[in-house]
Amino acid sequence: MKKIKFPTAQTILLIIAGLVAILTWLVPSGKYDSLSYNKAENTFTKTSLSKTVTLAATQETLDDLEIKIPLDKFTNGDIWKPISIPNTYKEVKASPQGVTAFIKSPIKGIIEGADIIFLVLIIGGLIGIINYTGAFDAGISWLAETLKGNEYILIILVTGLIAAGGTTFGLAEETIAFYPILIPIFLAAKYDAIVPLACIYIGSTIGTMCSTTNPFSAIIASDAAGINWTTGITGRFVMLGLGTLICILYIIRYAQRVKKDPTKSIIYDQKEDIEKHFGSTTNATLKLTTRLRFILFIFISCFIVMIYGVSQLEWWFIEMTVVFLVGAIAIGVIGKIKEHNFVDVFVKGAGDLLGVAIIIGIARGVTIIMNDGQISDTLLYYASNTTNGMNKGIFINAMLYIYGGLSFFIPSSSGMAVLTMPIMSPLADGVGIGREMIVNAYQYGMGLFAFINPTGLILASLAIVKVGYNKWLKFVMPLVIILLLFTMLVLTISVYI
Repeated sequence: MKKIKFPTAQTILLIIAGLVAILTWLVPSGKYDSLSYNKAENTFTKTSLSKTVTLAATQETLDDLEIKIPLDKFTNGDIWKPISIPNTYKEVKASPQGVTAFIKSPIKGIIEGADIIFLVLIIGGLIGIINYTGAFDAGISWLAETLKGNEYILIILVTGLIAAGGTTFGLAEETIAFYPILIPIFLAAKYDAIVPLACIYIGSTIGTMCSTTNPFSAIIASDAAGINWTTGITGRFVMLGLGTLICILYIIRYAQRVKKDPTKSIIYDQKEDIEKHFGSTTNATLKLTTRLRFILFIFISCFIVMIYGVSQLEWWFIEMTVVFLVGAIAIGVIGKIKEHNFVDVFVKGAGDLLGVAIIIGIARGVTIIMNDGQISDTLLYYASNTTNGMNKGIFINAMLYIYGGLSFFIPSSSGMAVLTMPIMSPLADGVGIGREMIVNAYQYGMGLFAFINPTGLILASLAIVKVGYNKWLKFVMPLVIILLLFTMLVLTISVYI
């Protein structure tokens, strides 16, 4: 009997898109009124089903709308997206998404996700160029020799640094760039490809889950909840430290087992194919010359500039993409690559990540189907009503699960914050807990589900590493259960002290 293979990431996402389309026929369509701030005219714009009106940008306007957010959160730019207005939910005419909408969704998603897709393709071209120069092989050979016997340091450094990026400025989509770079290094250290995948993805996820100064999560959610973003930050720092420690120990335990006995690897049957693809066999005779060192310096500088730009200069995908494009050209010049060869190698490198780009587009398409079906606000409305009458211990854990569930449909952290916080945060007042606990439940719920969320970044990451979703679930589910129990314990204790 022929063994049935687990479907590819693209097929999984298309199945999910189909299920979400069916859901739009079953879940009533509904909308909250929304409020946005017009900086140029210093006014509010209130949008409802029947009309759009301009309101004075005053605290009285916010109070009249039962929005418990200080005016300065809007005027100083902390809240830049339209927010939902509490107690304004109304059912609207159904907008079920049929076969045509389903077929169009991947194309719409690719168009909407063009910014990150171009970033991925340009990074693929850059990786192709640096591999062509030989600088990468020489660097890996040197690093493997330097860390001989202490390879576990790689796990601690990579996971810790990426978690730091996640908690401070929301390092997530940008980590796509790290996989082709770090996988050969970890393979040279006699680990399997799951280990670098885990270090990068789990590091980013635990960091963003326990966001401290992340403007796209902790800060925007706190602002939308009407509290200062520093409220509750001590608890989030503690959660970050302990959560990251749990993750690092989990990865090291698996990595050491694989290093000792490669047959213990979850992807042992793919060992040869993955090593061939990523070129794990380093050339020990390849010397790290001054030219190759300078090429690696330019390469690493691209990431430093990207991180600085995103965290300090408000850069986004266009600026990040330009950095990697300029880096590729600079490396081509330093490496004395002929113009025709440069173009061929760059295009081939970009082509290697085309499958990843398509996955990102299909995932965006799932969100488009749900938005067009107008069921996001309906799900939020019913979720907010399920917590009525709960004591605070049960309430906060219910919020954790609610946010985990909602993140399947709304994987954007900033989108989730502005859509849900004005509705959810006042619920904390009713059960006698601080609103920062709702912010924590939002972050932890989204973060925990992000470890496995197929509409998030995991499928795109797996496509780069050539690992199936089923094998990732086998690896990560014990960690998710450990973190879930730990998070529930922390939240329960927090609301009673």
